[in-house]
This record gives sequence, structure tokens and C-alpha cells, in this order.
Amino acid sequence: MRNTFADTFYELAKKDSRLAVVVADISPAGSIAKFRQDFPSRFINTGVAEQIMIGMCAGMALRGMRPFAYTIATFALYRPFEFIRDDLAYHALPVTVVGIGGGVTYSTLGGTHHAMEDIAVATSIPGMTVIAPADPLEVKTATTWCANENKDGPVYLRLAKAGEPILSANAIEPFTVGLIRYLQRGNQVCVISYGSMLAKGASLVKEFEAQNLSVSLVSCHTLKPLDVTGIVKLLHSHNKVVVIEEHVPQGGLGAKIKEIAWDCKATCELLTYSLQDKFIHVYGSHEDLLCAHGLKIDGMPV
Repeated sequence: MRNTFADTFYELAKKDSRLAVVVADISPAGSIAKFRQDFPSRFINTGVAEQIMIGMCAGMALRGMRPFAYTIATFALYRPFEFIRDDLAYHALPVTVVGIGGGVTYSTLGGTHHAMEDIAVATSIPGMTVIAPADPLEVKTATTWCANENKDGPVYLRLAKAGEPILSANAIEPFTVGLIRYLQRGNQVCVISYGSMLAKGASLVKEFEAQNLSVSLVSCHTLKPLDVTGIVKLLHSHNKVVVIEEHVPQGGLGAKIKEIAWDCKATCELLTYSLQDKFIHVYGSHEDLLCAHGLKIDGMPV
């Protein structure tokens, strides 16, 4: 996802001189390094100064530019939170805050680098759009939308890191910001997720299909504004709905869908799987961390 974002942004920036990248102490690689080389006046590294990164983006946006703030998710969102709230959201500025490594993607770097509650934090900010693409193809479309179409205020763009599989090549619906997206449609079970966790959702779909069940797979790539109408229809058209997310239980997609299910009097079975509400002190790979939190296919009763 990270490389796809960089490649897409570079191609867009060649045609639009308003696009700029402001990073905070992160080494540019791939196309971001190429962007720095080809457009040095539009690349700024503030160092370990995330508040300045956001404040600078705000000033640039006020002068008509389309800046992207880009760094590891915890440092993109948590450390400069007040600046995002007051400088970006309060003034409805079209700045994209790119958080790399949502969830526990940066496994071995420990809790300081684990963005376990970022969706809850970002969606709580008035006027902020929150997008978490599920695969590189969705990243390309989301990046293009942030650069060309967003006019309604700041965006938190949550990305994983690298190696995510392509899931949406044969999706039956297009990527539209603000709407859920069916990758495949069934009529008995629905698996819904966002970000890189949709890959686990796809594996779970195969488990259900092995039981001869008709299964939908849905990408909820936009967490805010949330497609309440689409989710209500989803809840009423399936017997079982399974939500999987790499986020703590509070303020995530599972909690929001439970609220919607209550309001619309849904009668389907609703199962939610998430990170646990605690810091788990496990050293290991991304998959090791997910397993420690219980996010493994054989730990999800179906």
C-alpha cells in the first residue's frame, strides 16, 4: 500500500503543482524519494516535529496548495492531535494526513508505533473524513480522490505498510468515498472489514463457502462518513454478519455497526472481532501480534 500511494502521488504531482509532501523524520523511499528529487521545493522534512508538519500543511492549504502530511500513523495522528483538530478541521482545510502502519503493523517497534485506536480518534474530530483502503487498488483510487476531489476538509488516510494482496480486481462495485463496497455478493453471510484486515475477511469467506453458504465480502473503506444506509441494508439482507478489524473495540467499525443494528432492529447474528482492549507485550511479526490479540481465522468461530 505504501508503495502504491507513493507511485500514485508522484504521477498526480507531475500534473498538479499544488501537491506537496511534508514528512516528519521518515526516510523517503521509492517514489517519495523520486518526488523529493524531482520536486525539491514541494518536499519538506520537518524532523521530529509533527506539530510543525501539520501546522505547515495548514499554512500551505490556506495558500491554495494540496499538501499531504506523511509519516508513521501514531506520529501522524496522536502527537500533533491538537494541530489536526484546530488548524485543519476547525478551518475545514483539504489536507490529507497519511498514517502508515495502522493497527499493529509496526509489530516489532512496540506500543509507541501501534496505532490501535486511530479510527476512534480520527472519526471523533468534527468534519474529518477517514479512509482505510483494503488493497493497493483502493489505495490508488483513494489517493487520487484526496488529491483531486476532496473539498470538504481534512482526511485521515490509514494505510498498511507493504505486501498486501490485491483483493478488489474483480469487485462487483466501484470504489466510492462514503459508500460500502461489495467485492462479492451473497445472501446468507456477510463479512465486512477495512484496511489490510480485509485479507483475513477473504480467508473467512472461504471458510463459510466450504460450508456451502452464500457469502458477501464488503470493503468498508470509508469509516467517516459511514454508509449507514448501506449497512442497514446489509444487516437486513443477511442471516449472519461478521465484522473484522485491526482496531480496539471502542470506537471502531464493530461498535458502530452494533449501534446501527440496534437502531434499525436488525435480527441477524452479529459477530465482531477486533484487537483487544489492552497493550499486549509480545515481540514478533505482524501476524504474531494479530494472533496474540485473537485475530486468527481458527480463533473466529463461524
